Parts: sequence; structure tokens; C-alpha cells
Amino acid sequence: MRPSLRALRRENGASSQVEAGAAAARLDASPATVKGTPRRKLYAGHALEHARTVDDLRAMAHRRLPDFALEYLEGGAEEEATLSRNLAALASYRLLPRALVDVAHRDLSVSLFGRSMPLPFAIAPTGLNGLFWSKADVLLGTAAAKAGIPFIQSTMSNDSMEDVSAIPGLRHWWQLYVFGDRWIRDDLIDRAGNAGCEALVVTIDAQFYGDREWEERRFAHPGRLSLASLVEATLHPQWIATTLRRGMPSFVNLIDYLPKDRRGFFESAFWIRANMDHTLDWKEMARIRALWPRKLLIKGLLNVHDVERAMAIGADGVILSNHGGRQLDWTISGLDALPAARGFIRNGKTLIVDGGVRRGTDVVKALALGADAVLLGRATLYGLSAAGEPGVERAIDILREEIDRDLGLLGAPSISALGPEFLTR
Repeated sequence: MRPSLRALRRENGASSQVEAGAAAARLDASPATVKGTPRRKLYAGHALEHARTVDDLRAMAHRRLPDFALEYLEGGAEEEATLSRNLAALASYRLLPRALVDVAHRDLSVSLFGRSMPLPFAIAPTGLNGLFWSKADVLLGTAAAKAGIPFIQSTMSNDSMEDVSAIPGLRHWWQLYVFGDRWIRDDLIDRAGNAGCEALVVTIDAQFYGDREWEERRFAHPGRLSLASLVEATLHPQWIATTLRRGMPSFVNLIDYLPKDRRGFFESAFWIRANMDHTLDWKEMARIRALWPRKLLIKGLLNVHDVERAMAIGADGVILSNHGGRQLDWTISGLDALPAARGFIRNGKTLIVDGGVRRGTDVVKALALGADAVLLGRATLYGLSAAGEPGVERAIDILREEIDRDLGLLGAPSISALGPEFLTR
């Protein structure tokens, strides 16, 4: 008899937990504890200075957010095997340090598109951030500008493109979903150019919406939360005060493109989801390339042959991504594709990866495998959901501190010194 997917998931989960090690293990399974002592508990209070790790910020976010928002933030598609794979892929590599290397001074900077930045990561495009904090996209962009890193604003963001572009010193990139009539995407591209966006990031793995079963259970029907979800949300007064003080967010960058009766928050999201362009292909991508005069990145590639095609149409780089495990289930992670993809990236082109980054060692592994930079998705959203802009800044600071320390312990004086010789399977 063929085993059920649930049974396979249990089997896969057991082996993946061993492979994922500390990244996926329960706190009480630590080899440092005996029957739960000494007690291990993530910090979930209110004082950001007590958040020692991104997982602490995650615990703070879990305390503050209502279940329906938390499920949207955390969940993956179907069996959530892709979600698990992102963590397991990172954990399948072990670090191989070099001894007696002068690491008195460590350089965490990298160069993207010929411009230096002090840290080897950027903030990924994430939609519906207004569920987590009012003016969330402006807060993310402001924290990114302070850190000197790019912020990729999503088509599904809840603050205007122009407001985000006005943030002083921000490297502002615009992420494009291709939906509706062609004139809509063309208008968004024109607006991104007029707003001064440095790069256009076209996401190509979301033309169908992933089957996020647990998220869908929070709704009575598309566009309307269940009564139980609404009642549970009222039990989170901090979330109400910091997120709904201006009312429900809206998709301000898209509102003029939507039918007048579909401009509410959830109604808009479901309408756009239903009107994604299923005909999107390489020919249309080449047309977008011709329209956009600045840097172009294609996000959502996992097959190295598609990386090669992206180079052929003149993309300036690619982002290896499985959409945080939220689209097609049972795919590989971006990290799995990274070593082979590196061989297809031409000189001067950019290779970025995302998926499951929670620790400085995660960043170091991706860079050693050939990434030019990584994207932070949930990691900075945990900070945002925990404490707004200061929470995002804390997430960035935690990763900065971890990467700096990791380079010193690894015997690598700079990001540029990293390579596959520092890793083993």
C-alpha cells in the first residue's frame, strides 16, 4: 500500500530534524539539557535588548500577533516540505575553519551592481506587511537605509512606492508581480523608474497561488475571516493598537487598477491572486527587459537552465528562491541550486539566494557557496512584528554581530575570502 503524504511527511520530518540539527530541533532536545534542565526558553517579552537571536524576535512576534496574521507569516504550502527543506539545506553543510589566520579586522562588506554596502544581505520583498505593523514598508525601508542595505518593496506592499522612495539614503528596489492587463505592469514599471528605483525584481514563481492550507482555514470564505479568527484577533490589543490605528491597510500602489468593488484589503488580495498572468513567458520577460533601463533581477528560479536563459535575455542577475516554501511544495531550496547556478552567472552579473536565513552562519554558508548576497524575509518580519522599526534594526544588528563573530571564528578576514573550501557536507 502506498504510504500517505502525512506518513511520508512524518518520516521526512524525522530525518530532516536530524539533518537540520539545532536550527530545527526543539529547545528541550538540546544535548546540553537533561529532562528539560537547565530550562531553555526563548525570550518573548518587550525589551528588545534582551532579544539575543532572531528566534527571540520570532517568539516576541508570536506573542503579539493574532493567529490569522501569524499563520500568514509562518506557513508554507501543502505538506510544508519545501519550507522544511530551506532549513535542512542550510543545516546539511558544516563549517571547516582555518587556523592561525589574522582576523583582527573583519570586513563584512560586499558589492552589488558596482556599489559597496556594509553588510552581505538585503531585505526581501514581502507583501501584506500592513498586517504586522502600520506603515510597515516605510519602517522596513527606513531600517534598511540606516543599515546601508537595499529594501525590495513588493507589488503587494501597503505603503506607496513614492513614500518609500523618499526615505533618505535608501537603495530602493521594486518587485513586480505580473497580473492583469499588460498596461498595468507597464505603468508600474514606469512608476518605478520615475520613483528612482535602482532595480526591478520580477517574481516569476507566483502566477498561481500556492495551496497554503492552514492559512485558508482562517477564512470563512475568500475575502472574509472566520468568526473564530475575528474573535481571537480581539485578544491581541497591542497588535490592534499598532496595526489598526489607521484602519485596515490597503494596496495603495494598486488601488487604481482594481475594480471599485474589490478594493478592500482581503478583496484586493484575492482579486489580484485570481488575475495573475498565466501566459507569462521568456518572450514577455524579454519585453520587460527592453522596457526597464536599469538593473533587472529575475526572482524565483531554481533550475540552472532557467538561470542560463535569464543571462541570455540580458538580466543583470537572478534570485534563487522557492518563495519561502509558500508556492510549489517539495521543491529544492535556493541553496541547493546555488553551486550549479554559480557556473552559469556571467562576469559582472549578480547571484542572490534566499530561504530560511535565521543565523549569521546561514549567511556565511550561502556566501561561501557562491552567492553575492542573501535576502532576509521572515527574519526581518519577525523584528517588525515584535517591535516595529526598532525590531527590524535589532534583527539586522543580531545578524551583523553573528556574521562578524563567525568570520573571526572561521578564520576568514572578509566576506571576499569565503569560498567552498570553508564548507563540508
